[in-house]
Amino acid sequence: MPLTSGARINTNIAAMNALTALNSINRDLGMAQERLSTGKRINSAADDPSGYVISKKMEGRIRSMNSALDNVGDAQSTYGVAEGAYQKVADLLVQVKEKQTRFINGAFGADEKNAIATEISALATEIDDIVSTTKFNGVQLLSSTYSQNFQVGEGSTETFSVAFSSSVSSTALLGTAAGSVSSANVSSLTVDAGLVTVNTAIGTIGSSLNRLSAKEANLNTAITNTESAKSRIFDADIAKEQIRAAKLQILQQTSTSMLAQANSSPQVFLSLFR
Repeated sequence: MPLTSGARINTNIAAMNALTALNSINRDLGMAQERLSTGKRINSAADDPSGYVISKKMEGRIRSMNSALDNVGDAQSTYGVAEGAYQKVADLLVQVKEKQTRFINGAFGADEKNAIATEISALATEIDDIVSTTKFNGVQLLSSTYSQNFQVGEGSTETFSVAFSSSVSSTALLGTAAGSVSSANVSSLTVDAGLVTVNTAIGTIGSSLNRLSAKEANLNTAITNTESAKSRIFDADIAKEQIRAAKLQILQQTSTSMLAQANSSPQVFLSLFR
C-alpha cells in the first residue's frame, strides 16, 4: 500500500487507501450478511469453486438415495399387499380343510354332503376373486408370474427383485377349479398341499421384508452421513459468521471515519498561505 506525506494534495493517496480498505470491508461484510441471510457458506461457485462442485455431487447422491428409499417403500408396500392376500387365502383354505374333514361323516346323507360341497365351491370362488383383485398400482400380483426390479441403492445395479412365482388359484391349490367342486371330489381336494404353497409364499415375503428393512436402515444412515458431510462444506457456521459480521461492521465504521479524516487532512496545508 503506497504511503504519502500528505503534502501533495492533487492526489490524496491516504483517502484512496482508506477507500480501498472500505470497499474491501464492504465486500466482505456483504458476503457475511448474505451467508447469515441464506444459511449457506457457498452461495455461488465463486465463493468456493471446489467446495461447490463437491457439495453438488453430494447433493446428487443424497437425492438418488432418497429416491432409492422411496423405491424400498414401494417394494415393501407391494409385499404388504401380496402378504395380506396370501393370509386371506390361507384362512379360506383352513375353512376348506374344516369342511373337507366334516364331509367324511357317516351320519350325513347326500343332501348334507352336497351342501358342504357347495360351501367349499363358494370358498374356492372367493380364493379366485382375491387373486384377481390383488393389485398394486393396477398390476395383478398373484394371478400370474410377477417379477419386477426395484433400485434400492445409489447405483443402477443395486436392485432388489420382487417376485411371486407360486401359482395361486383354486385349481392350483385344491387340484380342482372352483366351478368343478362337487361331493364326488371333495375328499380328493389337495388342501394340505395348497396350505403348504401359500404358507411358504408368506414365509418368503417375511424374509424379503426383513431384507428390505435392513436396506432401509442402511440408506437412512448413508443419507444422514452424506448430509452431514455436505453441511460441513456448504452450510454457514452462523455463530462464526455473526462474529465476523460484527468485526467487519466495526471496521466499516472506522474505515469510513478514516476516509473522512483523509479527505480533510490536506486542509491543514492552507495555513502555509496565511
